[in-house]
Amino acid sequence: MYRKDFIKGLLVAGVAATALALGAGSASAQTKWNLPNAYPSDNPHTENLVLFAKDVEAATSGKLQITVHANAALFKAPEIKRAVQTGQAQMGEILMSNHENEDPIFGIDVVPFLATSFADSRKLYTASKAAIEKKLDAQGIKLLFMVPWAPQGVYTKKDINTIEDMKGLKWRAYNVGTARLGELLGMQAVTIQAAELPQALATGVVNSFMSSGGTGYDSKVWESLTHFYDTQAWIPKDATFVNKAAFNSLDKATQDAILKAAATAEERGWKMWQEKAGWYIEQLKAKGMKVQAPSPALAAGFKKAGDQLTADWLKKAGAEGQAIVDAYKKM
Repeated sequence: MYRKDFIKGLLVAGVAATALALGAGSASAQTKWNLPNAYPSDNPHTENLVLFAKDVEAATSGKLQITVHANAALFKAPEIKRAVQTGQAQMGEILMSNHENEDPIFGIDVVPFLATSFADSRKLYTASKAAIEKKLDAQGIKLLFMVPWAPQGVYTKKDINTIEDMKGLKWRAYNVGTARLGELLGMQAVTIQAAELPQALATGVVNSFMSSGGTGYDSKVWESLTHFYDTQAWIPKDATFVNKAAFNSLDKATQDAILKAAATAEERGWKMWQEKAGWYIEQLKAKGMKVQAPSPALAAGFKKAGDQLTADWLKKAGAEGQAIVDAYKKM
């Protein structure tokens, strides 16, 4: 009797173990990932990420589901890259130039007046992509795609006719380049990320900044400032990437689905921003903002500051940075 009970117990345990294994297998059939970004849900970057997630879910028949967490709700902008590196989030989107302090190459697209049109920005991306991929790979991150913002302009609360008119302004910085520009022009630079910008404007923490028409629109800048100078200083880009270990843990079909959706998202994102850049400018005008090109004196002042920033960047980036710039200029 004892032997029969013992064997029966083993059989029951075996059935339970099999059921548990089957249950685990069933659960693992659907993988859920998080993808944090730093912008509102109606920003083209976020809209593009949502479409990317839907493409992946459709291509994998729901096997991989990606949740986009907009507006820095899951991690603040400066924390997203680290969160993906450490596996706290499987994917993420960041403004690449936010991490120029880690490596100068991450700031190549905000070298002033190097690439100021979408066509030139795409060439610069082509010239720098391999280097960026290599650096991210060494950090345990796989680059999936990069998408631009619109050309950058200057927002203020007063007429700015020369560089001297900007001295003493409380200047919002979002990366090394904008912080350095504020310093060169005698402004008080305060580092503020996109999600915190509306509050900073409303409370007077800053009263000027450089960014795209999209950021101005997202921040309802017209509630605090009055002028936008379309300097077209540079076109920054956002990078979407995946934790390399998480990506490598997927089967080949799912990996291919991600890469295909990423390629589609990159092309779609560039097209979205090219189409919407002008729309944002029109929205600023419609809200009462005074939108204008910089005066010749102001443009010359920005160019002089830009030359200094470019020299600083090339010194930091060394031979690698110079090689990328040289390759870009030959395209």
